[in-house]
Amino acid sequence: MENNLKPFWSNIFDFNWKFGLFLILLLCIPRIVLVLYGNEIGNMQFVGIMMLIMAIAPFVFLSKYGRERIGIKKPTNNRWLIIAFIIGVAFSIMLYLLGDTLYGNSYENWYNYIGKSYNIPKGIDEQSKLTIFSISAFIGMTFSPIGEELFFRGIVHSSFANSIGNRKASLIDSSAFAIVHISHFGLIFHNQQWEFLYLPTVIWVLSMFIVSILFYACRKRSGSILGAIICHSAFNLGMTYCIFYPIIAN
Repeated sequence: MENNLKPFWSNIFDFNWKFGLFLILLLCIPRIVLVLYGNEIGNMQFVGIMMLIMAIAPFVFLSKYGRERIGIKKPTNNRWLIIAFIIGVAFSIMLYLLGDTLYGNSYENWYNYIGKSYNIPKGIDEQSKLTIFSISAFIGMTFSPIGEELFFRGIVHSSFANSIGNRKASLIDSSAFAIVHISHFGLIFHNQQWEFLYLPTVIWVLSMFIVSILFYACRKRSGSILGAIICHSAFNLGMTYCIFYPIIAN
């Protein structure tokens, strides 16, 4: 029987929930610290390095057979790649509308707070804004979708699925994804001090959990991790658009 792990790692780990938990602790804790630090200094460049590490994790630990098992292969249903894109954009816009309705342009609005890290100059002209938006959208559609989906919906999910099945595994990888995103919004750096926003955090974390389930559904329906990546990429595109246009316009 073929092994999911490369020979070196198979002598140390079994491809099961313990390995998945090891990966979560190994990479998610530094990820949280780096995002919080990035919020404090107003620069997320170090977070990009963590996304890269998450992206290469399956290639470091898994055999070719293992990488195929986690979905690194051609889609079996290309129609779902289109559906995945629509789902991602739609959910990001719904989340914008919810935040705008509940919290307006305050720092308790998740998109508004996250938008501060983009360092968009006040009074920026439309051409310059379009340029910065395009660059930000490209980064948002590549680094985190590839890194996080190969990690959470890929190697972490499959590790847990080997022990407890896909349904329960999707709840765990989605929970880990949602909790990690408290560092993006929830525990915030505002007026030079840290603050925890209770109700907005609950809404944000629940939203991240739901969208994670959608990412997994797109992976499952498309037959490839590419479905999850495209849905995630589309979500980030919609979020970036909402930050640069409706929110700035306010």
